[in-house]
Amino acid sequence: MACFCRVIVGFFLSSQSQLLKEMKIQTKTIIQFISHYKYLIVVAIGLLLVGVVDEYSVVRMLKYNGQINQLEGEIEKYNKLDKAASDQLQELRRNPKAIEKIARERYFMKADDEDIYVITSDKDLESQSNAKTE
Repeated sequence: MACFCRVIVGFFLSSQSQLLKEMKIQTKTIIQFISHYKYLIVVAIGLLLVGVVDEYSVVRMLKYNGQINQLEGEIEKYNKLDKAASDQLQELRRNPKAIEKIARERYFMKADDEDIYVITSDKDLESQSNAKTE
């Protein structure tokens, strides 16, 4: 029985020393790889930090540029609307008939001696009837 235990312990120690040798070889290979490509590894890690992780990363910059372009488009749209409204206001201040025109077109107002007929298409009638039933 004692002999059997010595064999098992000997086998275990020899296999353990063999594993240690293999680990040393693997560690040596990894160290050689790192020392050979150390500059490339440092540059890759730096690019990864700057490109993705950093507060001023390229990904965030692209996202912010997209938002800036969208907001500039909205500014342009609202500037056009402002110009149109300003032009309409100037026309209303200069021409009193413009007020009458807007009152007739938008609010269906009429003079005392007039009758107004509103002509709509079938699609308008369907959408109005659907809105009433809902």
